[in-house]
Amino acid sequence: MSCVETLLSFFIIGPVVYVLDLADRLISKACPFAAAGIMVGSIYWTAVTYGAVTVMQVVGHKEGLDVMERADPLFLLIGLPTIPVMLILGKMIRWEDYVLRLWRKYSNKLQILNSIFPGIGCPVPRIPAEANPLADHVSATRILCGALVFPTIATIVGKLMFSSVNSNLQRTVLGGIAFVAIKGAFKVYFKQQQYLRQAHRKILNYPEQEEA
Repeated sequence: MSCVETLLSFFIIGPVVYVLDLADRLISKACPFAAAGIMVGSIYWTAVTYGAVTVMQVVGHKEGLDVMERADPLFLLIGLPTIPVMLILGKMIRWEDYVLRLWRKYSNKLQILNSIFPGIGCPVPRIPAEANPLADHVSATRILCGALVFPTIATIVGKLMFSSVNSNLQRTVLGGIAFVAIKGAFKVYFKQQQYLRQAHRKILNYPEQEEA
């Protein structure tokens, strides 16, 4: 809008209506940016809160508060939000698939694997296609939920299996390692059984019925 059109609009519709119309247009343009900023800020402070709760849960309530009180505030504002991010990235590492591929490849040389996981070293008639796990939205939500719940599970497993350890941090770390190892072993076995079932699947011809 040129300066002449602006002046004409100002005198024709009146100063009050003109100011209100200008304010309405400015608010309409600014709302998307404000909404994006509010969304990013909400996600950031949620990540900060989750990081602080995780620190107190893993290290201990009093010990966690002491650590955060002695730490630099800038370090907390940068470090705490990275905790859920690192958990999600760690959850996305599918180490069970790499272990399963290595075992399928070298299982003939390690006969003990066949006794633990039957059928790993057996030849299969065909190699079934494996779908991408991130292509399904359910898998993405499972990764998110599993990553965020992992510190709580590690704390519970540590208290149940390593109650003799005095340090909260060491007990939680041991509990997390034990949970990941046990869960991974069951997952490897389950995937191997699915792999064998799909590899031995046969498509039969439909039997033709003789006409009476």
